[in-house]
Amino acid sequence: MSPLVRAIRGSAASFGSAQIAQVLPATRLGGPMPYVIAIMVALTVLAAGGALALANFTDQARAGLSGGVTVQIVEGDPSARALRVNRAASVLATQAGVAEVRIVPEAELARLVEPWLGEAASSDAVTLPALIELRLEGSTDAATLARLRDSLARVAPGARLDRQSDWLGPVFDAIRALRWLAMMLIVLLTFASAAAVWLAARNALDANRETIEIVHHLGGNDAQIAGIFQRSVLIDAAIGGALGLAAGAAALALLGARFAALQSGMVESGSLSAFDWLVIALVPVAMTIVALFTARRTVMARLGRML
Repeated sequence: MSPLVRAIRGSAASFGSAQIAQVLPATRLGGPMPYVIAIMVALTVLAAGGALALANFTDQARAGLSGGVTVQIVEGDPSARALRVNRAASVLATQAGVAEVRIVPEAELARLVEPWLGEAASSDAVTLPALIELRLEGSTDAATLARLRDSLARVAPGARLDRQSDWLGPVFDAIRALRWLAMMLIVLLTFASAAAVWLAARNALDANRETIEIVHHLGGNDAQIAGIFQRSVLIDAAIGGALGLAAGAAALALLGARFAALQSGMVESGSLSAFDWLVIALVPVAMTIVALFTARRTVMARLGRML
């Protein structure tokens, strides 16, 4: 060990974090880093908002269809069809557990199928089945449906009875797949953010290698040096997180306004609540924590191999 190094180390007792900060003044991980974090946060906000909106839509749809049953009666003769519908509605209204019975008017049914059949839905060219909507007090379990089918068989043979939730089964499956896709996207974006911080921290350490060696000779330890880089990451992550949150929230608000303009109750059921917005606001906080953890682990591991 040379006399100069011994002299430097002899004065290390008074060398602390303040002096290290002067030797490594505001070590930044790189100019583009705040914008990279902003892009990651904005995409994560969009993915999280989409997942929460889909979850709200599914919950509202299931709640609205809970206890809903539809009876379909197919009969070519209009008078015979009307007779069967009235008899079926009367029998169903007397069944235990049935809270509401409603015969769907033919005009309403024609409007429902008009987007697919066009003007033929309102003409005699197409014979539409008669529909009866039921609202049960309890759940639409298999035993209840079997009991209702038995009661219908006596007055309306061939009537078809289905749970309304079964109609949207494929839709719910597709929504579930989209939610998992959004969650996977959030995980991938988190890993991408960590990788960007890892690469930037390695480059910053290599660029300041000689200065860091001098700091070590002056008595600075790895934890103090890592703290300097962590402060830099905190600044970059805070700036990028704020920008990303603002951009992502603005995009979500714009999309929500566009969907609300459709004036569809089904679409409105997927709107974000105050709690959802609170969760979204925590996205940049989580990204900042990931960035700080990644930076510290990277710096400590790199310093251990560097010196």
